[in-house]
Amino acid sequence: MNVSVIGSGTMGSGIAQVAATSGCEVKLFDLNQEALSKSKNDLEVSLAKLVEKGKIDSADKIRIQNSISYVSSMKELADSDLVIEAIVENLEVKRKVFSELEELVSRNTILASNTSSLSVASIAASCKIPDRVIGIHFFNPAPLMQLVEVIPAVQTSNEVVEKVVKIISDWKKVVAVAKDTPGFIVNRVARSFYSESIRIYEEGMADFATIDWALKTIGGFRMGPFELMDFIGHDVNYTVTETVFTAFYFDPKFKPSFTQKRLVEAGFLGRKSGKGFYDYSKELQKPIEDNVLAKAIFERVIVMLINEAADTLFLNIASANDIDNAMTKGVNYPKGLLAWADELGINWCVEKLDALYNEYHEDRYRCSPILRRMAIENERFFN
Repeated sequence: MNVSVIGSGTMGSGIAQVAATSGCEVKLFDLNQEALSKSKNDLEVSLAKLVEKGKIDSADKIRIQNSISYVSSMKELADSDLVIEAIVENLEVKRKVFSELEELVSRNTILASNTSSLSVASIAASCKIPDRVIGIHFFNPAPLMQLVEVIPAVQTSNEVVEKVVKIISDWKKVVAVAKDTPGFIVNRVARSFYSESIRIYEEGMADFATIDWALKTIGGFRMGPFELMDFIGHDVNYTVTETVFTAFYFDPKFKPSFTQKRLVEAGFLGRKSGKGFYDYSKELQKPIEDNVLAKAIFERVIVMLINEAADTLFLNIASANDIDNAMTKGVNYPKGLLAWADELGINWCVEKLDALYNEYHEDRYRCSPILRRMAIENERFFN
């Protein structure tokens, strides 16, 4: 199978490696020759580490390297069976690329975008034949992360969806099919992990280090929300939050925080700038190891995450299995949120959400109808 990837940044290079590892002939396209050279060098380093760890042998390394061609002319992509665009998260730029690409490839070529939150329907609308356009959202780093969200646009044919699900499954990835709504599954549901943690901080309930410690200690999360936002970069994380908030017609559930906005404005972008929620030039602050406080923090954040996962199911964005797979395989949550809801108890979730709503009278704390209905009928997400 001939696969082309547009954009040789970290994500595009990672996708190219995944496809080549699975036996595809890959063309990695970028107008920037330096970026292509860097991608080639980075692949050498990445594959050498895999050989060192015994994950692949030297023959595999050579085969993967020889399967990727580095090209700087889009005309080279004409014989592609599948093209995956992995460039800047800008709708107009993507639409322009898809419009140009369509003139070069055959009618049967599948055109995919790696967008993390933009409308796949809007991208498809830039094409004369929109039924072969689809979203294929990998997570960073693509060779390591198991999840891929597959997002059909309203224009996408069922045949293309079936083909893409099979291709990505054959690449040994876990597929979660999501409706074309802002943030899809992961970037929609995960907003609560960040936003409610920031809200807890803004109210003076706890500092960054204590909130991070609480969610790692009580919740089992690999990274706390403030560590994670600093790792991702506030320019990226805040932009996704703002995009989802705007795309959902300013639903207060997704409202961005001035605390994070000010960091972006100051250039305090996290680890990459040396300062974000934490100042990495100094010894990091120590948490207050109070188990009662930690439990209160965890319960407030987890119930908001569960509520958003439940709403995602209620609105038919994805199946229960795909939602839980998305959060465990896409962002390494310790448990699927719907399974977590079953464990904590649906009634418990409803009572916690109602208590928050009664305290704040803010729409962000409204309980998902599916949780309330399940509590009344004594149901579970998984039997």
